Amino acid sequence: EVERWTPQRRAAVIQGDGQDVDAFADVFIVNYEILDRHLSWLGEIGLRGMVVDEAHFIKNLSSQRSQNVLALATRIREQSPNGRPLLMALTGTPLINDVEDFDAIWRFLGWTNGERPSPALADKLDATGLTPADKAFYGEARDAVISMGIVRRKKKDVAADLPDKLIADLPVQLDDEFGRSIRQAEAELGARMAAKYRRIIEARGERGLAHGEIDEDIVRLVAHGELEESKAAGTGGDNVFTMVRKIGQAKALLAADYAAQLQRSVGKVVFFAKHVDVMDQAEAHFAAAGIRSVSLRGDQTAVARQQAVDAFNGDPEVGIAVCSLTAAGVGVNLQTASNVVLAELSWTAAEQTQAIDRVHRIGQDEPVTAWRIIAAHTLDTKIAELIDQKQGLAARALDGEAVEEGASESVQLAALMHLLREALGGN
Repeated sequence: EVERWTPQRRAAVIQGDGQDVDAFADVFIVNYEILDRHLSWLGEIGLRGMVVDEAHFIKNLSSQRSQNVLALATRIREQSPNGRPLLMALTGTPLINDVEDFDAIWRFLGWTNGERPSPALADKLDATGLTPADKAFYGEARDAVISMGIVRRKKKDVAADLPDKLIADLPVQLDDEFGRSIRQAEAELGARMAAKYRRIIEARGERGLAHGEIDEDIVRLVAHGELEESKAAGTGGDNVFTMVRKIGQAKALLAADYAAQLQRSVGKVVFFAKHVDVMDQAEAHFAAAGIRSVSLRGDQTAVARQQAVDAFNGDPEVGIAVCSLTAAGVGVNLQTASNVVLAELSWTAAEQTQAIDRVHRIGQDEPVTAWRIIAAHTLDTKIAELIDQKQGLAARALDGEAVEEGASESVQLAALMHLLREALGGN
C-alpha cells in the first residue's frame, strides 16, 4: 500500500530483532508482539506519524501491548512539530460501545490523558454550553468527540461490499494467573514429548541427522503416542484435551464480554461454546449486564429447545442465544441474527461451519460475520490455523465450497506435533 499510494517513499517490515531492517526507510511496519524490542530506536529516529491497525487490540490499558503503543505515541508526539503528528487508529471490529472502550484509543490520539480531556476537546465540550448535569450534554459531547476525527461506517452501510459470510479472528490476551498456568502446562507437555523424542533418537542413533535437524517420523510417532494416551486418560492430567478445555474456560468471560458489547452495538447475537461451564459463565455475565438470553443445550427436550428458538427469533427483548456447539449446531434456525461469536474452537471445520450456518441460511438478508475468539500465544492459535488449512482459506472466506472433512484426529495430532517441534526448537 505504501508503494501504491506514496511510491516516492520506502517501507520496511521489522522482523524479529530487526538485524536486517532498512534504517533509511520512510515507513516502518511492525507487529504488536515485537514492538517492545524496538521502542527505543523507533522513539528516537524522528517519526512524524503512527497508524495503529486493529485498534481494538489496545483496549486493555493494563496489557503490555497497549502500554508499548501509548509509550511510542507519546514519544512521537513529543518530537513532532507543534506536537501534532499524524495519528490514526483503524478497526473493522464493532467492539467499541462503552466509553471505557475508547479510553486507550483516545489516549493514543492525544484526546485525553486518562484523567481529563485535551485542551482541544475541552474547548469543544465548553462550546456546547452544557454540563453533565444537562440531559442534552451527552449527545452534544458525542458529536464533539466525533468531530475530533471519528469516521464510522455501519455494517448495513457496506453490506454490498462484504462477502455474504466472513469469519474474523479476535485474539485475546490471557494475562492472568490462569493464562500463565495454561502456557506453563503447554510448555511442560512439549518438554515431556521432547524427552521421549530424545530417548528414541538416542536408542536409534542419529541416523545422519544434521545438527538441529528434526526427524519428522519420530515427531509423528511421539505425538501419536501422546494422543492415544490422552484419549485413554480423558480428563485426567495435563493433555491436549484438558488443555483446550482450560483455554476455553480462560476465554469464557472475555468472549462473553465481547458478545455483550456486540449485542448492544448490532442487535441479536448467537454465542457458541463447547463446554457447559463456559455456557454457564456466559449466561451469568449476560444476566449481570442486563441482557436477556436463551439457552440451547443437549439436555433439553425438543419442545424446550423450540421455545428457546422462538423466543430468540420473535422476542425483541431477547438479545443473545447461548448455544452448545455440538447440540445446537444442526437443525436450528437462528437467522434473526447476523453475528455469531465462537467462544471455543471445534476440532473440525465442519462443526464450526454447521454452527455458523444456523444464521447463514436461506432467508438471511444481511451479511453474516462469525467472530472466533482466539487465545493468543497458546495452542488455540495453532488449532485455528490447522482448521483453516483443512478447510481452505478461500472456501472459508467466500463460502459455497464443499470441502471434504478428514478425521478430527488429524488436527489433534498436528497440534501435538507443533508443540513438540516448538519444544525441540524447530519451526
